[in-house]
Amino acid sequence: MSGTTEPEDDMSKLPVPTEVADAIRTLLRWTGDDPEREGLLDTPKRVARAWKEYCIGYDEDPSHHLTRTFEEVGGYDEIVLLKDIPFQSHCEHHMAPIVGKASIAYLPVHRVVGISKLARVLHGFARRLQVQERLTAQVADCIWEHLQPQGVAVVIEASHGCMTGRGVRTHGVSMTTSRMMGAFRDDERSRREVLALMGY
Repeated sequence: MSGTTEPEDDMSKLPVPTEVADAIRTLLRWTGDDPEREGLLDTPKRVARAWKEYCIGYDEDPSHHLTRTFEEVGGYDEIVLLKDIPFQSHCEHHMAPIVGKASIAYLPVHRVVGISKLARVLHGFARRLQVQERLTAQVADCIWEHLQPQGVAVVIEASHGCMTGRGVRTHGVSMTTSRMMGAFRDDERSRREVLALMGY
């Protein structure tokens, strides 16, 4: 695929393999409902297509968004930060929602990338089955490898449905993960500056 997500209208036309729909019917029966009742007749196909959309990130290479850079930046060599980017993912352990926000920063060396591309990298990795720690590392590593900046900082804060909707059922809590690379890891002053800009 080109790296862009499919519009919802296109996703609604996606053929659903029989075995996928049957698996969802089996799950509905196992939870105690009747997949043959009116309200659930189309649910297996809807759920299948929804999950294909939730996991559309498997069909793209997030680094593709970092291939076009710009060098005419007037000598700018300070922090570039995209703050509080909303995202949704699903945990690989219970397939429950992970909902949160990310702040992504880098310290450029002679070239920058279009700011929306940082959000696209995040979404490319988030739209897969994930754990938050790996998501944080993947975003930072991708930017570090393909932009080759002086530093990269990624901080993700999210709530997890596997904790709020099941198990301990504890609401109102969030988990924070971070990855610092280059100058943001090695230089305490730079790290403090980027975290302050992020609001931490």
